[in-house]
Amino acid sequence: MKTKKQNKTSAFEKFATHVSKAAGSTTAFIGAFLLVVVWAVSGPIFDYSETWQLVINTGTTIITFLMVFLIQKAQNKDSLAIQLKLNELVASNEYSSNSLVDIESMTEEEMIIVQKYYHKLSELAKEDESIRSSHSIAEASEQHERKDKNRTKLRTRNITKK
Repeated sequence: MKTKKQNKTSAFEKFATHVSKAAGSTTAFIGAFLLVVVWAVSGPIFDYSETWQLVINTGTTIITFLMVFLIQKAQNKDSLAIQLKLNELVASNEYSSNSLVDIESMTEEEMIIVQKYYHKLSELAKEDESIRSSHSIAEASEQHERKDKNRTKLRTRNITKK
């Protein structure tokens, strides 16, 4: 694997990320709230005219329309990153099913089959233990040691193959 990939992000992607983060901030909310308050207070000045109403309606519609696309762009990137991280976890765990890697590209019917399988596993787990009990630190340590031994075996096999 190469050392580090250059981060070539498009200008739109950077813009979408920054705007999405800014739009979700407390400052943005307070700014929007104050804008609505100023608009409401200005109602008597403009005699609650149709133009006065049109200003807020048009402004909020345009902002909402544009924000949908910006937020969706940022959300798509975040969603892809999460999927890739989950795929790495599934693929790296010797006890997990590799059929779950790239599950997002399965059909809904295939996902329902997988869901039924995990529902059945959940039912079996409920019979074995209370759902409120957690794994002990000793169990976690044993699993960590087992994984570490397996990784060491894999490394030595790969070294001897070269």
